[in-house]
Amino acid sequence: MMKRYHGIPVSPGVAMGKALVLHSEDFFAVPKSQVGTEDIPREVVRFEEALTKTRADLVRIRKNIANKLGHEHSDIFSAHLLILEDRTLIEDVISKIKEEKVGAEYAFSLIIQRYFRAFSQIQDEYLRERVADIRDVGRRVMQNLLGKEKDSLIGLKEKVIVVAHDLAPTETAMMDREHVIAFVTDIGGPTSHTAIMARSLEIPAVVGLDTVSTDIVTGNQIIVDGHRGILIVEPDLATIENYSQQERRFVQLVSELDKLKSLPAETLDGHRIRLEANIEFPDEIPSVLAHGAEGIGLYRTEYFYMNRRDLPNEQEQYEAYRIVVEKLAPSPVIIRTLDLGGDKFLSFLDMPQEMNPFMGWRAIRFCLSEVEIFKTQLRAILRASVHGNLKVMYPMVSNVQEIRRANEILEQAKQELRNEQIAFDNQIDVGIMIEIPSAAITSDILSKEAKFFSIGTNDLIQYSLAVDRINPKIAYLYEPTHPAIIRLIRQVIENSKAAQIPTSVCGEMAADPGMAVLLLGLGIDELSMSPFALPTVKKAIRSVSFKDAQDFAKKATELTTGEEIKHFVKSRMKTILPELFEE
Repeated sequence: MMKRYHGIPVSPGVAMGKALVLHSEDFFAVPKSQVGTEDIPREVVRFEEALTKTRADLVRIRKNIANKLGHEHSDIFSAHLLILEDRTLIEDVISKIKEEKVGAEYAFSLIIQRYFRAFSQIQDEYLRERVADIRDVGRRVMQNLLGKEKDSLIGLKEKVIVVAHDLAPTETAMMDREHVIAFVTDIGGPTSHTAIMARSLEIPAVVGLDTVSTDIVTGNQIIVDGHRGILIVEPDLATIENYSQQERRFVQLVSELDKLKSLPAETLDGHRIRLEANIEFPDEIPSVLAHGAEGIGLYRTEYFYMNRRDLPNEQEQYEAYRIVVEKLAPSPVIIRTLDLGGDKFLSFLDMPQEMNPFMGWRAIRFCLSEVEIFKTQLRAILRASVHGNLKVMYPMVSNVQEIRRANEILEQAKQELRNEQIAFDNQIDVGIMIEIPSAAITSDILSKEAKFFSIGTNDLIQYSLAVDRINPKIAYLYEPTHPAIIRLIRQVIENSKAAQIPTSVCGEMAADPGMAVLLLGLGIDELSMSPFALPTVKKAIRSVSFKDAQDFAKKATELTTGEEIKHFVKSRMKTILPELFEE
């Protein structure tokens, strides 16, 4: 009987195939086993040997991932190794064995589950999702203690869709892309390592499906809709045919879109804008180039600081930035300076708990307080600037004083490099993110201090409409088409044109073909988005004239509600590009 589940889409695409269920056995449900006093040393040795074997396994995996996906992903497993070296955890397990005279498996299961509970109760989403890392390490230790074979996604002989309660980062990274065509999990969110890797590998994925790993058995026929966050188990013939038609249309569309890769994002009457990509890791560059991006409009750098217990040094950052700049040269690469805070924290910095972290000590505010951390990053960026067309951008700017103070620190970094006789681009462009209403409203003032603007619509919508964008209870209020948002964007564009500086949009609005045409009509110069969205947006831009796009935008701004604008955009785009806007 067909059953449908709704979860969280974290990586787009559609896949149909057989399920492969992992981790159906709970390794942490271990019965209590008493041992004699004379057996205690043996149990301690067994535990230590399991740690040693697990450590060797992780070192091997880290090496394989570094070769396959790059050091940014392999660093995740460095964090796993640190868990194995946690002296508190190790001593607690050994104490449990000695004091209660129990087997190593039972002692370890009790202690590691205490860690699970502690992390699961943390309110911060990012830190809460780190329980997946601890569970992954714990499972590996337990498997080595029990002498059980590990589930493997290597050496698969047929195409499968992986189903798991929680797919660990190590497993996601080791996936055979040729045979693993999608995955679904009971738990997880869009900021998990697994989701980030899935997007990097362009594997369709849906998480947060509650009980699918126990409801589904290996061999079930399933459909994963990574666009809408839908999982269908044992689909009927009508559903299979419907998705088969969608898949055929999608393949045909992709084939047509591939032909646009080397063509400019130019309207029918010759008006041209730039389409660039948003990235988080250097190893996303092949996807950027494959989808025809004209540069990097947003290189998020905060993920380089996560999943570790220390700060990245200048040389590490320089190497990461250099790789991206060299591979994209002569196309531009815009590096956004550290944007920690909000939903992204570093535990070792002991960042304070805040009632409203999205509006607290984060982004440029954090950097201006932690000058040495900020300056280290600026030095690395400056050093990388000699290898291509590099620009720097400050996030969450709210006033002109912040730009001036940040530029003072930038000048200090430049002078230090001059003193050390280290080369850099002295004329490097400095821009700002427009993602706070105060910045949008005073963009005429800010334009005198910046070489370019980049509108971060995700946060601009959140702050302007007072909507927490990760709170599902008020998700209906998060409206990119709200008249206030359209007016703020128009105001920023008009002020930037008066100052003769370019403006881009790098939020999710840029990746929507209909909104891209609206932004084009408002006069935007550049759009930056996830690489996989580039072809459809380019197709939309090449299907209209600039005059029609301006008329499109004018009519949209005359409407009075976000729902009206949304309906107007959709209905107009159906006539322009029916193949992209079919139901």
